[in-house]
Amino acid sequence: MDYKDKLITVQQAVDLVRSNDYIVTGLGCSTANDFFSHLHTAADRLQNVTISTCLPMGDYPCFNDPAYKASFKHDSWFYNPATRKAHKAGSTSFVPNNLHFAATKRLYHKQPRIFIGAAAMPDRHGYISLSCSNTYEVQMLEAAEVAILEINPNYPRTFGDVNIHVSRVTHLIEASYPVPALPYVEPNEKDRVIGGYIADLINDGDCIQLGIGGMPNAVAEALHGKKDLGVHTEMLTTGMMDLYKSGAVNGSKKQRQKGKMVCTFIMGSKELYDFANDNPGVEVLAGSYVNDPAVIAQNDNMVSINSTIEIDLTGQCASESLGSTQFSGTGGQADTAIGAQNSKNGRSFICLYSTAMVKNPETGEREEKSKIVPQLMQGAAVSLSRNDVDYVVTEYGVAHLRGTNIRERVELLIGIAHPKYREELWRQALDIGILSAR
Repeated sequence: MDYKDKLITVQQAVDLVRSNDYIVTGLGCSTANDFFSHLHTAADRLQNVTISTCLPMGDYPCFNDPAYKASFKHDSWFYNPATRKAHKAGSTSFVPNNLHFAATKRLYHKQPRIFIGAAAMPDRHGYISLSCSNTYEVQMLEAAEVAILEINPNYPRTFGDVNIHVSRVTHLIEASYPVPALPYVEPNEKDRVIGGYIADLINDGDCIQLGIGGMPNAVAEALHGKKDLGVHTEMLTTGMMDLYKSGAVNGSKKQRQKGKMVCTFIMGSKELYDFANDNPGVEVLAGSYVNDPAVIAQNDNMVSINSTIEIDLTGQCASESLGSTQFSGTGGQADTAIGAQNSKNGRSFICLYSTAMVKNPETGEREEKSKIVPQLMQGAAVSLSRNDVDYVVTEYGVAHLRGTNIRERVELLIGIAHPKYREELWRQALDIGILSAR
């Protein structure tokens, strides 16, 4: 089948949308950029269209401009600056989820009529790589009545279970925008201290999961002297590519997909996308598989590294909200932390700075506050329960909480808090009854 028989224009794709439709697009770089850049132009004829995204890389009027609220509603599995802006405008709502169940539970609730995502060009056999993500894309594409892909020569052709035949797609749109790149976040001094603590607890032959940002980048930098590391990660990052190129990663000790760098989505630099292109050593697999804690546990010596916004003295981690205000999402934090701890010799790390500069609502001035707190902010979402916390790391050290009682946790966490808050934290723990005086 010649894929050109299925080509339509962006406008023709927009014309397919009906009032009351439910539309799903791909995660991050797999968002259908051209379609969503134009969808708002149909607002005058549409009502109650629901759009689901996850980390969309563009600032699209259809859900970010309050003028279109009557036409479009927006649901997101994970917030970023664009979706936080849309939330404030009243057009966006968060979908709570653990990543490995994101599609499964959403499909239980609601079936999409249209799936539209970004993909690589069809190969000579008529197969199309969904390229940068299969977090939920294949599940949603197969469930949709209408499946549309923006095929793009700039997108890497990746392997795994991310390739579908053109016969499974309703329509194709030819696109030419660059793959959205994430700028490298240079680690600061605190990041490198935290990264060093974590790297000291990672051994040759371990299998790692990392996120993105200054702290994960610092961890990746600190691992360049290691050997035989494996990768089984939600997100494949530029830092992981660098570890592979340095010889630290080869996947030789893995039990699952030995020798392969396994992920469910790719996001980073243009160099990373070039590295993933036509690379059989990179496998992009379904999020329902990659992030399943039972699958993660099948690799021995699994190490999960995530960050949090604040942690209370019992170990509860609020990693996605500032009080009741949604900031990001749970993503795979619980998936990977639980999976790693079920792995033979596995470990899970939660990292954070000991303090943050927080705006005082009364004065408007920024004040330094401890991020290790007696109680989480009112309304905070608990992304990782205290039952599932293992190692906690700040620039002041490492607290190993696995199996500890509450008094031990209080002592260990206060020990890695900023020194100027330690006495106050101890007093507050007594005042609110986390501890009783001996």
